[in-house]
Amino acid sequence: QVQLAESGGRLVQAGGSLRLACTASGGTISTYTMGWFRQAPGKERDFVAANTRSPFVTYYADSVKGRFTISRDTAENTVYLQMNSLKPEDTAVYYCAARNAFGLGRRTYDYEYWGQGTQVTVSS
Repeated sequence: QVQLAESGGRLVQAGGSLRLACTASGGTISTYTMGWFRQAPGKERDFVAANTRSPFVTYYADSVKGRFTISRDTAENTVYLQMNSLKPEDTAVYYCAARNAFGLGRRTYDYEYWGQGTQVTVSS
């Protein structure tokens, strides 16, 4: 069973950039579809981005398209979320998730494994 650990969240000013990392153990990320979700206070956990298992196609929520990039480094067994042009509405706890099945998963129940989350706060 794969375990996921996120890192990289912090306080950043609007317009700034952050790179989140999700390091996996107990499994190889190349065999999973990997996703990023976020949850703001009082709101549901929303899809942000995903990178499918081979052929490694990427998908993004409309709200982050053109600003965020998901990538994976199989040598490091780590998935990244590069976030640019950050906005205050990007403030949330960001979660990494892994899915055994082929194809994109946009819903939380599509994913079997979750990390504990990392806080991203964007100040105006």
